[in-house]
Amino acid sequence: MIVAVIDPGSGNLASVSRALEKAGEMAGLTPRVVVTRDPALLRAADRVVLPGQGAFAACRAGLAALPGMEAALEEFCRFQGRPFLGICVGMQLMAERGLEHGVTPGLAWLPGEVAPMDPRAADGTPLPLPQMGWNRLDRGQDHPLFDGLAADAHGYFVHSYAWSGGDGDDLLATTDYGGPVAAVIGRGNIIGTQFHVEKSGMTGLTILRNFLAWAP
Repeated sequence: MIVAVIDPGSGNLASVSRALEKAGEMAGLTPRVVVTRDPALLRAADRVVLPGQGAFAACRAGLAALPGMEAALEEFCRFQGRPFLGICVGMQLMAERGLEHGVTPGLAWLPGEVAPMDPRAADGTPLPLPQMGWNRLDRGQDHPLFDGLAADAHGYFVHSYAWSGGDGDDLLATTDYGGPVAAVIGRGNIIGTQFHVEKSGMTGLTILRNFLAWAP
C-alpha cells in the first residue's frame, strides 16, 4: 500500500508520516508513506493525505504552486474514487472558499465556506481564539473512520476559522466551543478532520488506522 502525503509547503509532514506508519502497525499493514510534491506519485498511490496548517490562502497558494497537482488530485479523488484524508487546513481546502485574508477559492469538493469563528461563553463573553487544545468529538453520524473510537474521544484542535454553510449530510462530527464547530466533514471517498490527527494520541491513531483499512 502506498500512501501519498502531499507537501503544500505547510503541515506537520514528519509527524503525519510517523503517525501513518504507527497506524499501519496497529492495522497489521506495512504502508509505504511517501511525502511528495510530485503529482505523478499520486497515480501510483492507494491513498492520499493532505495536511495543512496556517492560513487558508497560503495553503491554497502552496498547493496551486505544484504543477499538475490539483488535476492529479481531482482525478484521484473525484474520478477514481480513491480514499482521501484532509487534515486541518487540508480539510478546509475541500470547501468552496475560505474567508481568511480575503476570499480564496477552495477545491470545491464540498459545499460550504471556511469562515471566522466567533465563539461565545453562555454569558456572551468571547472565548479565546485560536481554539487550541483538546476537545471532545461529538459524532452525529456513523462512519468507518470512527470504528473503535472511545465514547469520549477527544481531538487536538488549533484553529480560528471553521467550515460552515454546507450540506448537513457532510457534517460527520462536531466539537463544542461556544457552540457546535465542524470537526469532521466528508462525503463518499473524501473525508477531513479539523483537528490534528497526528497530535491526537490514540484517537488520531485509531482514525488513521481506519483510514488505511477504509474501502469506500
